[in-house]
Amino acid sequence: MKNKIIDALAAKSKNASRKLALVDTGAKDRALCAMAGALKKNAAYIIRENKKDLILAGKKGLSKALIDRLTLNKDRVFAMADSLLQIARLKDPVGEVIETTKRPNGLLIKKVRVPIGSILIIYESRPNVTSDCIGLCLKSSNAVILRGGSEAFNSNMAIFDTLNKVAVKNKIPDGAISIIKNTDRKMVDALLTQEGVIDLVIPRGGESLIREVSKKSLIPVIRHYKGVCHTYVDASADLAMAEDICFNAKVQRPGVCNAMETMLVDRRIAGKFLPSMIERFVAAGVEIRSSAEARAIVKGVKAATEEDWYTEYLGLVLSVKIVGGVDEAIAHIMKYGSYHSDAIVTKDKKNAEKFLRGVDSACVYVNASTRFTDGGQFGKGAEMGISTDKIHARGPMGLEELTSYKYIVYGNGQIRK
Repeated sequence: MKNKIIDALAAKSKNASRKLALVDTGAKDRALCAMAGALKKNAAYIIRENKKDLILAGKKGLSKALIDRLTLNKDRVFAMADSLLQIARLKDPVGEVIETTKRPNGLLIKKVRVPIGSILIIYESRPNVTSDCIGLCLKSSNAVILRGGSEAFNSNMAIFDTLNKVAVKNKIPDGAISIIKNTDRKMVDALLTQEGVIDLVIPRGGESLIREVSKKSLIPVIRHYKGVCHTYVDASADLAMAEDICFNAKVQRPGVCNAMETMLVDRRIAGKFLPSMIERFVAAGVEIRSSAEARAIVKGVKAATEEDWYTEYLGLVLSVKIVGGVDEAIAHIMKYGSYHSDAIVTKDKKNAEKFLRGVDSACVYVNASTRFTDGGQFGKGAEMGISTDKIHARGPMGLEELTSYKYIVYGNGQIRK
């Protein structure tokens, strides 16, 4: 699908990406710091625009979890600014020499990190994604085209305008940061045909969005379909620790992809662990859907269906199942999980190692909450998203994951015989 506006925007982004690749680290960091200051200075304006989105969200009847993801306040705007400052402090991956090889014929070969080029980000709900993506792409010398969801349109425009003006004033090439100022879905379809101009697509949002983008795109896509995250409480677990970990993983912020959706409990400790754990969940407003064996221990909870084990609730709903040990827990996770984040709570080192080897997810935890799967928590400053793919990038995508590499070869007249 041809679209003159999109063709021009994509070409401008590609041209800007080549110029941005030549901007030095100091200039990028100065721009990021100035952009962080602009977010704080313009917080009131951004919050006013966000309120327009919240009013529309209320009229549309969006869930509390989605409205929470959409909401901006002073603390969240300042957190966005702090994230840009953290990115500025991180090591610039561009130009890093990954390895050096000296061949017998005298050729010196260096494998060097380089930007990917022009990146299209398609996302929903969370307006902080706008600033995080701009910051990460700028620091890694990638041009970025943003296409946010209609529910956050006013917020995204305010954040973009604030940051782009400052970036251009600080000698970042015009076109290095772009946003689609139209909610028409045909614009997305046109963007996804820009093969050879846009280099990578990263969709961030619900499973339906990501599958739709993957189906239509002529451009390589990095995917994160959903986060069906598990915590397995082993027979040897410290039950007080297990209770705190499981509660945090489900309740601390249920509307995000790294929240626990299914809790698995070893049969040997289920009778001791489940009553107080379920009571604590219910007191926090969590709806429990459990296997028949679990319902025999804790009365009055709903039965889990086969579909529940596959479901990313993104809210205060939790599936609970009793299993016969670590092998059965691993088998359940590999059947029903989404290769995102899964945890074991245990004192048994052998079971921990078996779980770490057997669960093929992007992030696998021992004695910690799945809520740590996050670019900031992993020391990346921020994240572009959580990739559940296995090729190129996996887990929280920070600066390094936004680079590729090329080989630089130095010779002194060598010819191949």
